[in-house]
Amino acid sequence: MMDCTSQLYLFLLFLLFQVRAIISVQEIQTDHETIMKINAAGEMMQCSARMDVLFLMDGSYSVGKGSFERCKHYAIKLSQALDIAADKVRVGVIQFGSTARLEIPLDAYTTKEELKKHLKKITYRGGSTQTGLALKYVLRKGFPSSGNSTVPRILILLSDGRSQGAVQLAATELKQTGVTLFAVGLRYPRWDELHELASTPTESHVFFAEHFHDAVNGLYTSLTMSDICTAIPSGCFMESYACERRTLETVKELVGTFMCWKGSRASTAYTSMCPHYKWSKKYKRHATVCHRTICQDPCDSQPCQNGGTCVSEGLDKYRCVCPPGYGSDPHCAPALNLDCSVDVLFLVEGSTELTLEGFLRFKAFLKRFFQTTMASGSPTKVGLAQYGDTVRMEARVGKHRDLAGLLTIVEAMKPVGGRPLTGAALQHVTMHGFQSTPVFADVYDDLPRVVVLLSATASADAVVEPAKYARDREVFLIAVGPDALKAQMNNITANPQRTITYPTADKLPGKIPELRTKICSVDNKGCLGQAVDLVFVLDASDGVGRENFVHLTDFVRSTSVQFDINRDVAQVGLVVYGRQPVTVFELDAHDSGSAIMRAVNSATFQGGAASTGSALLHVLSNSMTIGRGARPGVNKAVVVLTDGSGADDAAVPARKLRDNGVAVFAVGVGDAQADSLLKITGRVEHMVTAPLYEDLKYFEDVLVQMVCTEVKKPVELCRPNPCMNDGVCELRQRGFRCECRGGWEGPHCETRSRTRLANRGDQPKPAGMRRKEKKKSQKELKQRYRELRRRHAVKRH
Repeated sequence: MMDCTSQLYLFLLFLLFQVRAIISVQEIQTDHETIMKINAAGEMMQCSARMDVLFLMDGSYSVGKGSFERCKHYAIKLSQALDIAADKVRVGVIQFGSTARLEIPLDAYTTKEELKKHLKKITYRGGSTQTGLALKYVLRKGFPSSGNSTVPRILILLSDGRSQGAVQLAATELKQTGVTLFAVGLRYPRWDELHELASTPTESHVFFAEHFHDAVNGLYTSLTMSDICTAIPSGCFMESYACERRTLETVKELVGTFMCWKGSRASTAYTSMCPHYKWSKKYKRHATVCHRTICQDPCDSQPCQNGGTCVSEGLDKYRCVCPPGYGSDPHCAPALNLDCSVDVLFLVEGSTELTLEGFLRFKAFLKRFFQTTMASGSPTKVGLAQYGDTVRMEARVGKHRDLAGLLTIVEAMKPVGGRPLTGAALQHVTMHGFQSTPVFADVYDDLPRVVVLLSATASADAVVEPAKYARDREVFLIAVGPDALKAQMNNITANPQRTITYPTADKLPGKIPELRTKICSVDNKGCLGQAVDLVFVLDASDGVGRENFVHLTDFVRSTSVQFDINRDVAQVGLVVYGRQPVTVFELDAHDSGSAIMRAVNSATFQGGAASTGSALLHVLSNSMTIGRGARPGVNKAVVVLTDGSGADDAAVPARKLRDNGVAVFAVGVGDAQADSLLKITGRVEHMVTAPLYEDLKYFEDVLVQMVCTEVKKPVELCRPNPCMNDGVCELRQRGFRCECRGGWEGPHCETRSRTRLANRGDQPKPAGMRRKEKKKSQKELKQRYRELRRRHAVKRH
């Protein structure tokens, strides 16, 4: 015999199994975007009409206190969208368990605030689920008939549908009196019962409270379809979707039979064939149709072109967040004309590895590109070459300035054949693909040179060194190819910003705007000619490591050459930091790019823990001051390169820098968290993240473009303060003036004043007085010396 504890334990396991064995799911069989629109529409729907709404809330033990609280929340949400007033919508509440109780009469409250306040006060009662008795209570006392017989009466039953006793007869009588009955399932509903209770058509009157916004939307949609009220907002419409309600139930199934013992008499045993059953879980499915209201999103028409992101701002407003190169148009439509002054050579693969279809696709792409971008009078000069195991120059750069000539050349191209020696082809066109055209006797037209590589197969030779050879000779490389060649093309361009990939060949024509943008971006490379005081701040802590610190210094070298370094245009300073910051060189220390590149070698690894905040304070109080080379009237920027580990103390110092007119940028490497970088920059637009230190080289142009855009903004002359020694900067009509304090003078309060008050005692004395005082002091010294010798002689005697 089992004791009471064991029996109780088995009973609890049985209850747990029963609860877990019945899991309901309502699924709206449509895409996630539509479901989001359903939820959004539910937030906006409002119902205004004369009607009586009565909530019949299941407060039994099978529902539980948690689901009862969600039931109250659902009732409150529905009520907030009703036009509650004495002559409009009246709302009442009945809670039932073993018995029914009128919690809020229909005529009790005439405002939403009062109703909401008292709905929250309703307490969970428990008891058995006597839904039938509750429906009879509604039939007798729920809707007072005096004066309201023509007003629509709505009963919203919120229950798990697990009633004890008969319910169908009471529900039928209630509906025959003209009451519209909605059934909203709670927790794990018994859908069969809820379908039988609800008004017809069932699909418009049964909902699932756990899908909160969908249930609100569906109920108001049904009220609108029944002409009770108009809850659908302007610009929205009703749609139908397939729905499925599923209940996971435990089912008993016959597996087979086996020989079993039935007993015995004397020496005879009695046996028979006994059935063998097993219990399994199966879904009971209730297929139906959901009628829901959705509001058309203005972004549904995809108004943003060229990869722009549409951001809806209401039912009829939107804005486009455009990628770089397309921001001048509200819909990210590009100005496709090649209106930049560059020399472009298209290098097209024509090897035997490339199929004839692939070669023809490249030809079609070139013809479409030229037709789209080559307007009359374009300053861009175009050339064409193809390669396999050799390079064939189809058209020299600038030879054909008219569209018809270029199209004829492209149409006549035949594959050159051979292995795809991409590296050799890049080196060949670097050496022989461009020529400087004399403009005057001793002046040559040295425009930026661009090679656009069109390739679809892996190179048969090395590409890294030939590509570096081209870049070292200021040939800008742009690579276009399939996704499978992305790694190879990144090695060629050394910058993923100049790599264009496509998933399938049919997507290649759509890359024309992007290619045009990348070609013309070369014409505006770097910040040459732009005045700026720029300080690089390098994380030299243990978090970065000694080996990775080398990559940071390489990044400074290659980035600084994209600025015009001299005393009148761009100045660059460098600070490294671990726990404490160290200035490697000040802003005015070097006046050429080559000197900067040599000076970076003196940056040493610090080690220890990182304190980015200390480094930024150091930059503010030392590097960005007039005494350390900062120039008034010049925009200032700070670039922090870090792994993000020491940025906890950076928020306040970085804000001080920004408040003083210094633009702050951050380049995070590795696992640097966006939150850490945001503490430094204060703006997502000033953040750059690289996955590896070796990948920093791919983000040089990105950072330069960000810095250049920022420093082209108007200068604030008094930010940071150009006045030294606590001087106050005052803006004037044509500049600024320093109001000096504490005995300082000069344009920036940089020198001590010579005019002092006599009682200070620090004004220089006349030369004659200085000579007299000197003789007097010498005479006194001699007198003291003789006195000391006399005393010494007396002691000896």
